[in-house]
Amino acid sequence: MKLLNKLILGACAGPFFFGILIFILIFVAGDLLFQAAKLIIEQGVSLGIVTRLFFYRLPEVAVMTIPMSSLLSTLLGMSTLNGGSELIALKSLGIPFTRILRPVFFASVVISLVGFGLNETVVPFGSIAADRLMRYEIMKNQASAIQEKVFLREEEAGQLKRVLYIDELDPEEGTMKGIIVHEFDDGRLARTLNARRGMWQNMQWWIEDGRIYSVNREGEVSLLLRFERQRLAIRMSPDQLQRSTRKPADMSAHELWSYITQAEDMGADLSKLWVMFHLKLAVPWACVIMAVLGAGFGASRRGRSGGGVGFGISVVLVFAYYVVMSLCRALGEAGNIPALIAGWGPNIVFLVVALFFAWRVDRI
Repeated sequence: MKLLNKLILGACAGPFFFGILIFILIFVAGDLLFQAAKLIIEQGVSLGIVTRLFFYRLPEVAVMTIPMSSLLSTLLGMSTLNGGSELIALKSLGIPFTRILRPVFFASVVISLVGFGLNETVVPFGSIAADRLMRYEIMKNQASAIQEKVFLREEEAGQLKRVLYIDELDPEEGTMKGIIVHEFDDGRLARTLNARRGMWQNMQWWIEDGRIYSVNREGEVSLLLRFERQRLAIRMSPDQLQRSTRKPADMSAHELWSYITQAEDMGADLSKLWVMFHLKLAVPWACVIMAVLGAGFGASRRGRSGGGVGFGISVVLVFAYYVVMSLCRALGEAGNIPALIAGWGPNIVFLVVALFFAWRVDRI
């Protein structure tokens, strides 16, 4: 059985790393290099800054290629074994295709966990760095200064002390709207402050028309006081506040969940954010589904084809997956389907297709 695992994984390993390289080159040539050339030629951006932008964007591109490479690796790997009659020999020994799939499944789970880990750490860091580079060094903040749904965490000695949520921030005017501040004592939510608007005056933030609520250890909320005007205990200027905040798209899944739970107190429509959260969890697991789909397709009679045809089939299947994902995402953001279905629906659809091909192999 160890030899069987080595046979299967050995047939899929080469195409997997080949797929990573090829798909990265496709994305880089089709997007990053075009953007870099445009910045250099049209805006006169230095090669050093463009190179930094390129490397900041590269982790996101690399993670996107993992599900595609998983599909390509198992499709080509199983096609090779199928063409060499190894699969026929294994079937003649009474080994079912579900057993052949076992090393593929476990390897794809490991790859999915790696992809999820990169999405939670390296990719957000790269996205934030690229966004700030574009905004403050390339575009010189020429875009609209107004930011929506600003989120800021303050920690002291490793403990969460304050969470600030701003529905709308205008650094140029020095104003904010829809302010929520959660204050924590020893990691426990102790107080919540809500205010309609705020302004930057005399090097301080002042908020108006607000309320302060107390939260006891049992989670019960009670109104402490109302105020017309009060100073907000944040020392950052509007420009510093803008630079320190993060967009939801640049957050990890854990950070986004925290952001959503804090923002729910505003009573705003968070459908888009919930869809984004579920997609951050679901997309890495597409590696497992794509690996099983590619294995079943490659092991079937239709999978007996050359590398070029296998690569083309992989592109078509991945394109179909992203079409379904985009459709579900649009429906979820519009509120037509639950965010959970919008995020995990594509995985469920393609899992059914993958299981069908796996079931079909044993009956050929």
